[in-house]
Amino acid sequence: MPKLKTRRAAAKRFRVTGSGKLKRSHAFLGHILTKKTATRKRNLRKSDLVHSNDESRVRKMLGI
Repeated sequence: MPKLKTRRAAAKRFRVTGSGKLKRSHAFLGHILTKKTATRKRNLRKSDLVHSNDESRVRKMLGI
């Protein structure tokens, strides 16, 4: 069985934490920022973890 290639798009969007969880950034901060509140924009800047339901799919894309 050959090695799995990493999906480069996924590699640019996800990082593995020290404990092995998957870190992601929030969407909706690219444009149309005038109608979004400062609190909402500030919270979107923070990173978040991939949900447990999606974790196996993301790991497969990363070749982990």
